[in-house]
Amino acid sequence: MKLAISGKGGVGKTLLSAYLSKGFAKKGYSVLAIDADPDTNLASALGFPHPDAIIPISEMKDLIEERTGAKPGQPGSLFKLNPKVDDIPEKYAQQSGGIRVMVMGKVKRGGSGCYCAENTLLQALIGHLLVARDEVVILDMAAGIEHLGRATAKAVDKLIIVVEPGRKSIETAFRIKKLAEDIGLTKIVAAGNKVRSLSDQDFLKASLPGFEIIGFIPYDIEIINAEVSGSLTLEASQSVKEEVNKIIQALLQSAT
Repeated sequence: MKLAISGKGGVGKTLLSAYLSKGFAKKGYSVLAIDADPDTNLASALGFPHPDAIIPISEMKDLIEERTGAKPGQPGSLFKLNPKVDDIPEKYAQQSGGIRVMVMGKVKRGGSGCYCAENTLLQALIGHLLVARDEVVILDMAAGIEHLGRATAKAVDKLIIVVEPGRKSIETAFRIKKLAEDIGLTKIVAAGNKVRSLSDQDFLKASLPGFEIIGFIPYDIEIINAEVSGSLTLEASQSVKEEVNKIIQALLQSAT
């Protein structure tokens, strides 16, 4: 199963990605969790030791040059459009608690340096992870779908857009949905997060016409307390774990 997680910054994408990774791993699945959001730290949310020591693929200059034939950051360089990437997960993924994690790093945009070798390697790697890997791949993305293209969109079993009860979050959800549909990704669902009451659920249902809502994850102050104290947030809330397990069951049923 290949899952892409997106949504407005701060809505809980990374926490949901971590809970899903843990949940699938506990069910016996091989799980590869991909941190593709430069502003978050999926490894930290999963409780990996020394998460800040994990080097993003986009910063591995020797690897980029070896695989693409071009030095990173050099505009106008000739480089391979189809670099070898199939061995990268085994060589560079970090493992802890039965879950492997890879950090992609930033996708550079025009005007911010060379829009070539680093991005070519990242795009090829994402494509391999989504198309060729026989395992659960969970892609924690920024508030968009920069890491996906038409060639890989069809390999995504579900794009889960995380939404909290708020207008800006809802507006972002519709923007992401349109971007996804533009590249042919139609398996799109929403997951409500930080839901405090039935009125919050009703608000999200009324505000998201055309969306299938796969679950409503409750707001739990224990999550906030755990983040503040630095303790492992995935063990902080039984109610959140239970709702994520329901989401996993729904995902598995939709795949059969």
